[in-house]
Amino acid sequence: MNSLKDKVAVVLGAAGRDNMGQVIARRFAAEGAKVVIAGRHEQALHELAAEIDGDPYLCDITRKADVETLAESVWQKHGRAHIAVNCTGWGLLAKLLDTTEEQLDQLSALHFKGTFFFMQAFVGRMARSGGGSVITVSSASVRAVLYHHAAYIATKAASEALVRCFANEFGAKGVKVNALAPGFTETPMTAAESKMPGLLDLFKKEYPLGRIGTAQDVAEAALWLASEASFMTGETLQVNGGLTLRRNPSPTEINAVLKANAPPRG
Repeated sequence: MNSLKDKVAVVLGAAGRDNMGQVIARRFAAEGAKVVIAGRHEQALHELAAEIDGDPYLCDITRKADVETLAESVWQKHGRAHIAVNCTGWGLLAKLLDTTEEQLDQLSALHFKGTFFFMQAFVGRMARSGGGSVITVSSASVRAVLYHHAAYIATKAASEALVRCFANEFGAKGVKVNALAPGFTETPMTAAESKMPGLLDLFKKEYPLGRIGTAQDVAEAALWLASEASFMTGETLQVNGGLTLRRNPSPTEINAVLKANAPPRG
């Protein structure tokens, strides 16, 4: 306990009830950090802030001005941030030939441009303030390809490239920059899929550690990367129970399971 005592941590993407960002924010707070939580939904942010004694800020990562305002507000109020975590994401499922220009623009703005803005704002300020740890959430599907997920995978892969570039340039200033890559994780974003009969068991077969990941697994990994115990930068930590040693199920397998478990008609 108290491994983050006297540290200021920013978690962006914590405005969804019990989503990955909120679980990470709670974990950091339990370790003694002063947590700044940010996202696009005011009520959820204020409820979490009351729970963990945090500071809530509205912020849309796709808007550079929002991200800069968030970072500047943290520095003005707290003097600096020691940790910054980007948990934003949109898990679009769309076939390659059906993916629209609008969807590509939305995913690029969120996963690539938004991550770039986030790192500019926080890595840059940390480099001038004595260092820190910046973490972004990627996906195991960058390595274990999931069908109908190409635009998501490509833009998450771009965020991993940014991790390497920022880590290389700002390591000398004491800033660690890393990514976390969960697999299928039971969160509000995957709630509908988790309720489909047989689907979780199909995915579970591909996990050497024998279970689907949880947001708590990701939070524990984030805690380690955020701590002074981690001597790592420019890497993507595969927090997915070994999924990337194997693969994600194919559409044929998924459809077969869903058909076999569908309720009888009539």
